[in-house]
Amino acid sequence: MTSISIPTDTADTATAASPRQRKPSLLRRVFSNGAVRTGSAILCLMVLLAAAAPWLYTIDPNAMDPANSHLSPGAHAEFMTLAGDSFERFFPMGTDSMGRDIWSRTAYGARISLSVGVAVALGSITLGMLVGMTAGYFRRLDGVIMRVMDGMMAIPGILFAIVLVAVWRPSLLTVILAIVVPETPRVARLVRSVVLSVREEPYVEAAIALDTPTWKLMLRHILPNTVAPLIVQGTFVCAAAMLTEAVMSFLGIGLPSDVPTWGNIMSEGRAYFTSHPSTVLLPGAFLALTVLAVNMLGDGLRDALDPKFNKRGS
Repeated sequence: MTSISIPTDTADTATAASPRQRKPSLLRRVFSNGAVRTGSAILCLMVLLAAAAPWLYTIDPNAMDPANSHLSPGAHAEFMTLAGDSFERFFPMGTDSMGRDIWSRTAYGARISLSVGVAVALGSITLGMLVGMTAGYFRRLDGVIMRVMDGMMAIPGILFAIVLVAVWRPSLLTVILAIVVPETPRVARLVRSVVLSVREEPYVEAAIALDTPTWKLMLRHILPNTVAPLIVQGTFVCAAAMLTEAVMSFLGIGLPSDVPTWGNIMSEGRAYFTSHPSTVLLPGAFLALTVLAVNMLGDGLRDALDPKFNKRGS
């Protein structure tokens, strides 16, 4: 009889020819998104502008020089020292009605806007997470808590800010609280919906059946599922907070007028908008660009952290 030899390395060869495809890492998936890269690049420039303001811009943002008021963007002005020596200063964004350097004030305003955005995002996410997890997990408290959240959402944010500023004097803490409180119910509703969905999962029901302590169940099984939605929501809250702070300052219910915020700069320049539009348009462009960058970052994170979103959108 003729023996037939069967190669034993066929499976190994097939396995070697078609290696198992690995999923890209989370970090690579996030930064492969064009919106994330663009938004991150713009945001990094704004953070650098804000962080380096005290060292890069030696002109005091509140230093007044009425003799050089309303200088055009890119203008030069000559100054004289007490010793009689003259020197020249460059004003890339010009000066306002009081002769203050708009570029220096805009750089310092970036620090305030970014600080408010980050503080509001952290505050509203922390409070909203606690409220949303409590409402979603404890069914008996759900109705009461969410009705309170609905009532808070019915109050316009600007109206709440006006009342808060009337009770307390205008300060950075007042502005942050005036934005955190209206944003908290939106975060709470998001977290509640995630908790209600996760609570029905078999592994959560099994943990409940095994009498797992509530705190351990929420920390180990429920909280990790809220991280990705909260990161995305936090970027949108940050963008909304920066815009709201600028609106409050523009209307005169935000930080004091001597604080160089983007809203205050635009508010002071609106009286001269027809003759010197740069005093409003240039700080407004910085605000719009920063808000756009944060929103682009949020959109990209949503696409990367929630692959199902693209499928729903397509």
